[in-house]
Amino acid sequence: MTTAAWPLIFDGHNDVILDLYRPQPGKERDFFHPSSHGHLDLPRARIGGFGGGFFAVYVPPPTSSPTVEQIPEPPYHLPLPPALDQTYALRTTLAMAACLFRIEAESQGALRVCRTAGDIADCLANNIIAAIFHIEGAEAISPNLDELEVLYQAGLRSLGPVWSRPNIFGYGVPFAFPASPDIGPGLTEAGKALVKACNRLRIMIDLSHLNEAGFWDVARLSDAPLVATHSNAHAICPSSRNLTDRQLDAIRDSGGMVGLNFGVTFLRPDGKRDARMPLSVMVQQINYLVERLGIDHVGFGSDFDGALMPKEIGDVRGLPRLLQALADAGFTSAEIRKLAYENWLRVLRLTWGE
Repeated sequence: MTTAAWPLIFDGHNDVILDLYRPQPGKERDFFHPSSHGHLDLPRARIGGFGGGFFAVYVPPPTSSPTVEQIPEPPYHLPLPPALDQTYALRTTLAMAACLFRIEAESQGALRVCRTAGDIADCLANNIIAAIFHIEGAEAISPNLDELEVLYQAGLRSLGPVWSRPNIFGYGVPFAFPASPDIGPGLTEAGKALVKACNRLRIMIDLSHLNEAGFWDVARLSDAPLVATHSNAHAICPSSRNLTDRQLDAIRDSGGMVGLNFGVTFLRPDGKRDARMPLSVMVQQINYLVERLGIDHVGFGSDFDGALMPKEIGDVRGLPRLLQALADAGFTSAEIRKLAYENWLRVLRLTWGE
């Protein structure tokens, strides 16, 4: 089956803005030209049937520190990175958001920053890349939440309260394997206020990177569907970053969803940083999530430009191979459409109040 025969994919997470903002030396690129570096740009997105997704603003530390790209062979338990200075985080967040808006302005209509589910549906219908302004880790926001209000007006529609490091709102889950996500305390009082403010503004709360105690705090406080944009099943891959069956049940019961993370260390049952992995491992994860959550509550959250991809995926051009693997495993065309984009539209309509 050709790429054109597959539905467009709306994806739960990518880090291309970080890769454009702070490229590795010798690997500079731009969004409008195909590159041998990274995973996502406009020409490769067209080839792979990438219809859009959550474009993350993740603030890197001012000096180098261990990252997901440096995860060792298991077993491991990396310490939480240090907290960031709020002034630095705000300045960097604004600069990276400006990068996304400049891409929109320079795209000549090929990419649009979407603020409603209707915007996304319109983009998918007209082959326009639909981008959600997402912040991964709320270090830019102060306790009075003034920055949240301004960022919302600028287009922010999705927020992960923490990345895998502490901030004034809560505690990220450390990178560890094998390990439970139940590591560290829950949300602070400021974090609980942040959840309520996001509910009021109808900003989606992303639970990926939040530890289990924080997860249950959000589950108790939030009136929106629970969503983990780029996490997998802990029962298959016992990484601290993955979701337990009890967490998956809570997500299902809230009407939420999970986006499958393509990072090999979060997919492989052995947790190894080895891209030589058959697509059957991804299909196994999807099957498990669908059996636990239901077909309406699962999608994709690739982590393009933020994790090591399986060789059989490679970059965004490999998306049709995953869809073919799902079809070969017995998923129907209607089910593949749900996984590809319909489930994301459903949960965003519920969350954003459309």
